[in-house]
Amino acid sequence: MRIKLLFSLIFTSVLIIFTGCQNSQPTPTPTATPTMAPEPTEYPYADLDAATFAANERLGRGINLGNSLEGPREGAWGLYLQSSYFEDIAAAGFDSVRIPIRWSTYADIEAPYTIDTQILERVDWAIEQAYANDLNVIINVHHFEAIMQQPETQTERLAAIWTQISERYQDYPDTLYFEILNEPNENLNADLWNEIFPPSLAAIRETNPERYVIIGPDSWNNVDRLPTLTLPEDDRHIIGTFHFYSPHKFTHQNAPFNESGLENKDLTWGTDEEVAALIDDFDTALAWSENEKRPLFIGEFGVFYDAPEESRILWLATVREEAEKRGYSWSVWDFGTDFAIYNLPRKQWREPFLEALIPES
Repeated sequence: MRIKLLFSLIFTSVLIIFTGCQNSQPTPTPTATPTMAPEPTEYPYADLDAATFAANERLGRGINLGNSLEGPREGAWGLYLQSSYFEDIAAAGFDSVRIPIRWSTYADIEAPYTIDTQILERVDWAIEQAYANDLNVIINVHHFEAIMQQPETQTERLAAIWTQISERYQDYPDTLYFEILNEPNENLNADLWNEIFPPSLAAIRETNPERYVIIGPDSWNNVDRLPTLTLPEDDRHIIGTFHFYSPHKFTHQNAPFNESGLENKDLTWGTDEEVAALIDDFDTALAWSENEKRPLFIGEFGVFYDAPEESRILWLATVREEAEKRGYSWSVWDFGTDFAIYNLPRKQWREPFLEALIPES
């Protein structure tokens, strides 16, 4: 404890001296850092990639704080962040939180695309809550709807948003991860995505040359689209990601925000064929990981609350087991709303679902 406190005091002193010499607005200082997991002694790939595989392993088991900061306003979709949530997440045994953020709502639509201070300070607070509870943190750009509709016109704006985020958090430890864009989709196809993300990655690298950055493919980060993703060979601080909601008719059954989901109700899951299909998808991802020599993070997976409980539990447990067999880190969707693992009114975990994800709990 004394060593950790001494490290925190030294880190804070150095940062104050550094920021005092700058002309820009001071960068907020993290008050604590998550405990680092010990690095494994062996890796399946070259030493060049060992640190990145360790960083991905450190993400471990995570949970999405969805429907909060990526909503039209915080709380509009059912979740207003509270410090106790971070405490409960850590106590349950999770290693990380993924915080979706709708930066585009708070950034000017004309250059230099300045981000409102209000959202920056709220994100500062969320990161601090995670750090105070020894949780790793992922922040992303979520629900940037304009770039999905008119990709070519939004490339500069996305890069400018990342320039500001990167400058603000450049002195944070590497337990803060950046994810360039959630689920490229619609008009943002693979060819355009491979042209649009590099300027944002370059903006990040200007101030965060070794920050771990998460990037996934088009078509809603579909696992089958991983081979279309063209990542820079010389940047080994990148973690690949995909999202998993298959079969969609099961995971989204009776969801009012999904028209096709309304056609399905009381669908179960767990036949041999269905499990085999899941395993095949995860093996497809593993082949990409081995070929690219990059780790993989499942940024989202979950089942809408109206699915049959027994099948929902089985699906969550199977995804977790198969992911961990292959060395994937993961972040379940979501904490407390439509796909909830946590009961917000009661402020307690839905135990069968939590146990499917963290059996030790």
